[in-house]
Amino acid sequence: MSRGRVGGSLAARVDALDWHALRAQLDARGYAVSAPLLRAPECAALAQLFDGGRFRSTVEMARHRFGEGTYRYFARPLPDVVETLRVSLYGHLAPIANAWSALLGGGDDAFPLDHAALLARCRAAGQQRPTPLLLRYGPGDWNALHQDLYGDVFFPLQVLCVLSEPGVDFAGGEIVLLEQRPRAQSRAHVVTPPRGALVIFPTAHRPQRGVRGIHRVRLRHGVSAITRGSRTTLGIIFHDAR
Repeated sequence: MSRGRVGGSLAARVDALDWHALRAQLDARGYAVSAPLLRAPECAALAQLFDGGRFRSTVEMARHRFGEGTYRYFARPLPDVVETLRVSLYGHLAPIANAWSALLGGGDDAFPLDHAALLARCRAAGQQRPTPLLLRYGPGDWNALHQDLYGDVFFPLQVLCVLSEPGVDFAGGEIVLLEQRPRAQSRAHVVTPPRGALVIFPTAHRPQRGVRGIHRVRLRHGVSAITRGSRTTLGIIFHDAR
């Protein structure tokens, strides 16, 4: 399928998501889950790239004590679906990122509205390696709590999409989001999205309204242990890496 047909159809589906509701979820609880966006054949085709795609790097997580499992960063040019998702999602998330920046005392124009401009900012900071990736977990595999920063320039929101069917292809493997709240104990969110849905969550921190006004909440994310089967996930990070 040509880039234009893939891009046009998928970008239109991204635009048709209920962005008002997604933004309300992000503001209220710090993460959002969309209705399923990618169709089952699209999920399967992306998952198959794990063994047949073009990647710039493969990381065995146990070697670095990141957990257990394997992830692979795509090389440029990105697959059509991944490129379309990255660009079209960014257009909707940049205004939210700017609103969050303003709430936390920064500018309301901290992030460009065009993804190409963000990548230009990354290049100027020495960050030129693409960051979208596929992650695969088998029985017993898990991902430690972490943040995907990769350099001085980072976009404050990122997206993941589980490409395997929960309860059919795998069990366990819940997404864990841990909020480290100031002057309070940490709070964990456990997210179990349907196949093909988007989970949108903070890269590093988010604003939260408290009794004394807006404060900054730090967030890390990970994956609980897989208890059965195999789980493949697509991760969309909008900034590039050093």
